[in-house]
Amino acid sequence: MSKKTAVLLATATLLSLSTAAPAFADDKPGGGADETGKPKPPASMSTVGGARLGKPGTQVDLRGGAPVLPKKLSARSWMVSDAETGEVLAAHNPHWRLAPASTLKMLFADTVLPKFPKTQKHKVELKDMEGIGAGSSLVGVKENETYSVHDLWLGVFLRSGNDAVHVLSSMNGGVAQTVKDMQAHAEELQALDTNVVTPDGYDEKGQVSSAYDLTLFARSGLQKKDFREYCSTATAKFPGQTEKIKKGKNKGKTKRDPFEIQNTNRLLTGDLGMEPYKGIAGVKNGSTTNAGNTFTGVAERDGKVLLVTVMNPDSGEDHAVYRETARLLDWGFAASGKVKPVGELVAPKGASTGSGKGAPKGQAGGAENAASSSDGKSGGMGVALGVTAGVLALIAGGLFLLNRRWPLPDLVRRRRS
Repeated sequence: MSKKTAVLLATATLLSLSTAAPAFADDKPGGGADETGKPKPPASMSTVGGARLGKPGTQVDLRGGAPVLPKKLSARSWMVSDAETGEVLAAHNPHWRLAPASTLKMLFADTVLPKFPKTQKHKVELKDMEGIGAGSSLVGVKENETYSVHDLWLGVFLRSGNDAVHVLSSMNGGVAQTVKDMQAHAEELQALDTNVVTPDGYDEKGQVSSAYDLTLFARSGLQKKDFREYCSTATAKFPGQTEKIKKGKNKGKTKRDPFEIQNTNRLLTGDLGMEPYKGIAGVKNGSTTNAGNTFTGVAERDGKVLLVTVMNPDSGEDHAVYRETARLLDWGFAASGKVKPVGELVAPKGASTGSGKGAPKGQAGGAENAASSSDGKSGGMGVALGVTAGVLALIAGGLFLLNRRWPLPDLVRRRRS
């Protein structure tokens, strides 16, 4: 994929922001119900990113030759955007505050991942896993076992393990501190629809986000090398529990065999009637009783990188969240250059000032983020995404402005052998 390294200085100003601070909305939709009994979006929502994004319903401006939107779309909220330019190509209730489920783990990772080197080891104590919600998805972290930070992040991204999230939160000073850190980072990203109650996305009253905000989290996270590696890994080995050997010459000694874990993102791995989506590179799926199914995905085709977020489809179709995402990705690639953007993904607060704070933490730094690859512990499909040092220097210098390219590196997908 070709990359333009020129970042233009401009006099662009922030688009109208209808909300100056995060709105701590309830976790139930606030627009009542329609004639079929389905929840309706509020009559007006945040206009972060553009006035049209605050209107209920579908927003799209088709130009000559543009394909019509897919017919089979049942999600309460969705959005298609260009990951590099930040242009929103089409959206449906993108600022509707809804329960996010485990897609909120993108914000968790974007906030906490830069704080610990992947080689750091941690012995798990009982208190590390206190407060995990009943019925949570788990990767299999065990008390009194030692794990590397790398192991824990694989558990977060592949198995959506709330146990791994709680251990990392404990390392970060506890759940309450992590929630505080996540909320602050959401505000820095101008993700003002988001109210964080738990770091893992588990259903809690008042825990909300939006398709717009989840897209911001994915876009910010994808600037980080390790984030890209984890969200694109299909299968990996996870440390098992230490056991005593009962037979043979090593009887009485201990062993700790790893077990295989697979990413639950069906557009990445396929399985269960789904084929992997061509060009997919992550990012995160989620499912809870209150949220339904949620998903944010990034994919590349012919040099174009798109982000799609889908929240709570209700068609009853098998794997509806993935199928609707795939339809929107197909539409976005076909419609690129043939639609007028209906809004944009705003820059982080620091980036819009030209003050040198434009790059999210972990984005700048040259060689350490120049490329990503499997380190031998992860199996299956991965992603290598590289950025030229010149582009990184420009972004780190605070020259990233609204409606300008925020380069995502080349997506080079390695398929399973």
